[in-house]
Amino acid sequence: MMTNLFSTFDPATSSTYSMNWLSTFMLFFIMPYPFWNLPSRMIVLINMITEKLHNEFKMLLNKSEGMTLITISLFMFILINNFMGLLPYVFTSSSHLTFSLTMALPLWMSMMIFGWFNNTKSMFAHLVPLGTPNMLMPFMVMIETISNIIRPGSLAVRLTANMIAGHLLMSLLGNKSLNISNMMLPIIIIIQMGLMMFEAAVAIIQAYVFSVLSTLYTSEVL
Repeated sequence: MMTNLFSTFDPATSSTYSMNWLSTFMLFFIMPYPFWNLPSRMIVLINMITEKLHNEFKMLLNKSEGMTLITISLFMFILINNFMGLLPYVFTSSSHLTFSLTMALPLWMSMMIFGWFNNTKSMFAHLVPLGTPNMLMPFMVMIETISNIIRPGSLAVRLTANMIAGHLLMSLLGNKSLNISNMMLPIIIIIQMGLMMFEAAVAIIQAYVFSVLSTLYTSEVL
């Protein structure tokens, strides 16, 4: 029973262990083995998506095409979890900072360590944009350093906030539909269907934005 508006985002089902987080990997558990070796329509669609993303990310990563495997994997993983959250009675793991920060922070940290150890001069050069006046250089170093530090947080918060906003709106409309007349019910259903389509688009866009921004941040380091 939902006690308040944010109960749908509560991961705890017991005081000792939460089973809700298993929904993050549920689809990978129940996916049948023939999916991976038969030329089904699903695998053809996924191959088309990955090939398109690979060609796009390859243009951003001039030196290292292997990084596209990480960003495409991130895209598919976030996309599956975003769509799983749209199903009834399925926990939306991508609406929690625990989920998004777990992906954004290690990726950003590993890129920073790699960049500062292997491309130290280039990393220092990124702190001062080309053509900056001498008087503004100390301030630009501070601004660029702060903007670099908050990148994993912005990635995580962007994904989490967008997933929470749509679910809250659908929860509000769902609760209001219990107390309205039968004449208004078809209108609410149409609005809910429109919101569901909008949330499906948001699920795709947020997975794409997360992977593209991760690729852009990586291209500055390599």
